[in-house]
Amino acid sequence: MWPVLWILWSAAFAVLEGMALADRRRDDDTLSENFRRLFRTRTSKTGRAVFAVGWIGFSGWFAIHILSP
Repeated sequence: MWPVLWILWSAAFAVLEGMALADRRRDDDTLSENFRRLFRTRTSKTGRAVFAVGWIGFSGWFAIHILSP
């Protein structure tokens, strides 16, 4: 059951992100734009650093999590 739910969630995300990318008239509707706004990566060195540390930490954990038996 869980694989089906993950596939549905991924498909829903792909559709919503695709719609946001196709709609050039609106700003702040894609995941990337919302993360930039949330962490203030364009205006705050602190926000940029917090995002970078979080992303690197998550990426490292996820790689180990997936590749470990």
